[in-house]
Amino acid sequence: MRSNQLLLKQIQDGDEAALEELIKQNMGLIKTVSLRFLGRGADAEDLLQIGAIGMIKAARSFDFSYNTEFSTYAVPLIIGEIRRFLRDDGQIKVSRSIKRQGVAVMRKSEELTRTLGRDPTVGELAKECDMSPEEVTYVLEAVSPVHSLHDSVGGDGTLTLESMLADKENAIDHLTDRIALEEAISTLDQTSQRILHLRYIKELSQQQTGNILGLSQVKVSREEKKIMQKLKQAL
Repeated sequence: MRSNQLLLKQIQDGDEAALEELIKQNMGLIKTVSLRFLGRGADAEDLLQIGAIGMIKAARSFDFSYNTEFSTYAVPLIIGEIRRFLRDDGQIKVSRSIKRQGVAVMRKSEELTRTLGRDPTVGELAKECDMSPEEVTYVLEAVSPVHSLHDSVGGDGTLTLESMLADKENAIDHLTDRIALEEAISTLDQTSQRILHLRYIKELSQQQTGNILGLSQVKVSREEKKIMQKLKQAL
């Protein structure tokens, strides 16, 4: 059995047989990532085929100077390919009208943020947009972007998924869990992300966190519990 590194070099030299072998050897990885999306409008076979396309793109674009494991590089590309399929080409389609609504809601959210000096609640957005809270949540989720592990998810640009989790193992399930966590964190409002950053990155107490954010210790405690519950539900 040839190693991934050898197969990748041969693939980038145009060896199609090496590409087939790489896909076969890494089918377990493709299944692990792809089948997390079951229940979102596509069957297992479709997900595996799209996951394999993501693997092919990863193989052809892999840069050996990255100094990283191929599996670590491939997982985000597989996930991105599947999410594009589900949103654009699969059975779950985001209509143009939904996309327009999403843009309008995001613009209104920016306006309210400037007016209120904080992120608006879903209820406030719904009232301003003459929509139900459920409709606001749906359109925002429908137009939300795919994020990289290295993208900032914190209000001050310092909070990333990699900075929040210690990579003690290189197992694929840990990697996919981190990506799922990143997506969950990205749905939180800016204040919630700041609380996570101050409490778990800066390791500040609830009182210190409250002093920085202008909140009481009790408020920080309550918000922290709500954040953890949201993340648990999302994961």
